[in-house]
Amino acid sequence: MWIGQKRYVSRGGIPTEIYDVAIYAIPAGIIGGRIYHVVTTPELYFGADGNLANAFRLWNGGMGIWGAVLLGTLATYLYFKKAKRSRSFAIFADCLAPGILCAQAIGRFGNWFNGELFGRPTTLPWALSIPSRDRPIGYQGYPTFQPTFAYEAIWCIFIAILITFLPAMKKLTPGNVFLSYIAGYCVGRIWIEALRIDDAHHLWGVRLNDWVAGLVLALSLLAIGLRERRERARKISALDTIS
Repeated sequence: MWIGQKRYVSRGGIPTEIYDVAIYAIPAGIIGGRIYHVVTTPELYFGADGNLANAFRLWNGGMGIWGAVLLGTLATYLYFKKAKRSRSFAIFADCLAPGILCAQAIGRFGNWFNGELFGRPTTLPWALSIPSRDRPIGYQGYPTFQPTFAYEAIWCIFIAILITFLPAMKKLTPGNVFLSYIAGYCVGRIWIEALRIDDAHHLWGVRLNDWVAGLVLALSLLAIGLRERRERARKISALDTIS
C-alpha cells in the first residue's frame, strides 16, 4: 500500500484513495485466495473424507495467489466503476503492481517458517534443511531441499524492479504494467512450480498450478498485445482527424 500510494500520487492520484480501495480489495483477496485453494483441493472439504467446515478455518492454512489477485482486482474494478476516483482503474492497477509483488515476496517466507512448499532434494550451498518429520513420503533420506519459496521471493522482487524502472514500461498503455506484472510472475511461477514436490493435482503429468500459470501467461500477453494495438490505432485515428 505504501509503494502503491507513492506511485499513485506521482500520477496525480489522491493519497487516501488507496486506503479507501484497500477496505474492499484486501478482504476480497483473502476470500479469493481461499476459494481457489478449496476448489483446487476439493478432497479436503467435500466427500466422505472431507470437512466443509474446515474451508472457513483460514488459520489452518491454504491460500492460492491466483484467486487472491483475481478477486482482489475484481473488487477494485467494481469500486472504481461505482465511485468516481481522481485517476482511472488502469492507472491505479499499474501503480499497485510493484507493491503487490513485494508483498508476495514477503509472504513467501511464511513457507520457510512453516517448513512447507519446498522443492526437490539438493546439496547446493543455499539448500534448505528440513526436519525429518516435515519431509514428504519417499524423501525421508534427504536432509536438504530446494528453497523454492526463496526463489519466488527473489523473482517477485526482480519483476517489481523491472516494471518500476524499465523505460519501456513507461510507454505502455495504462493497465498494461499490471498485466506485465501478471505475465512476469507467471514466467517465474512455471519453473519454480516445476521444482516443488508437495502434494498437488496433476493434469497430463503436469502440476495444476503450472497449467494455470501457463494459461494466465498466455492470456495476459494476448491482452497486452491487443490493448497496445488498439491504443496505436486510436492515436493514428486521432492524428488523421486532426490532419
